[in-house]
Amino acid sequence: MAELTEVRAAPAVVPARRRKGGGSAAVVGLPALGLVVALTVWWLVTSVFNLVHPVVLPPPQDVLSAFNAVPARLLEATLATTLETVIGFLLSTVAGVLIGLALASSRLVERMFSPLLVAINAVPKIALGPLLVVSLGWGQKPILTMVFLLCFFPIVLSTATGLTSTPADLAELARSLDASRWQAFRKVRLPAALPQIFVGLKVAMPLAAIGAVIGEFQAGEGGLGYEIVQTSGIGDSATAWAAIILIALMSIVLYFALVLIERLALPWVRETTSSR
Repeated sequence: MAELTEVRAAPAVVPARRRKGGGSAAVVGLPALGLVVALTVWWLVTSVFNLVHPVVLPPPQDVLSAFNAVPARLLEATLATTLETVIGFLLSTVAGVLIGLALASSRLVERMFSPLLVAINAVPKIALGPLLVVSLGWGQKPILTMVFLLCFFPIVLSTATGLTSTPADLAELARSLDASRWQAFRKVRLPAALPQIFVGLKVAMPLAAIGAVIGEFQAGEGGLGYEIVQTSGIGDSATAWAAIILIALMSIVLYFALVLIERLALPWVRETTSSR
């Protein structure tokens, strides 16, 4: 039997060139411009027009001063939250892909467990925080559990959807070549599903950061969420906002690291899809 090759299907018509707006200058310059605009609006609202009380939203210069006052402590907290986010995300990825694979491989399994998964996803996770502390204690275990509960469902859904949405022509090609079930999965179904799986991963990554912070609110002994609780409790809103901004920056870095992994792992996707 002729050996199947992995899916690298190209469209009938490939765009001759992509739009010129995607150059390296635009990739760096436009986000920087957006950041400048956001900081300017923040400064005007808090320092010039005084539309928001400093306790609620301190001026950007106060937040910068708060960070400069305790940079080592905040950076250590950032490292702790980043590790919790990444570990929880990886656990969710492994479990989510395996569960999605099980749902895609058996209609019986899908009908049995899909309602249960939807019910678990619908429960407000913050309501489970105290129960996780009681059952798992303080520290990383309840935090990682919170991360898992928040971000595994998009991975399950995208994996199951991708594996059950193989293009009909590719599936027919595999059958015409007498491919075994494993060969069809490895050479056709999985490569065709990977773009959809990465969609779920990109949805789950920010949720993982949210889960880590919520877990630190409830059971943390360190991390940025813990810093927010401690500093806001004593009225130090500038330091709390410095921690919030570090959470946002951490999430951005992790998200675009995942985008880079996607581009390196799936080089054919950009070549076979039209540009905006």
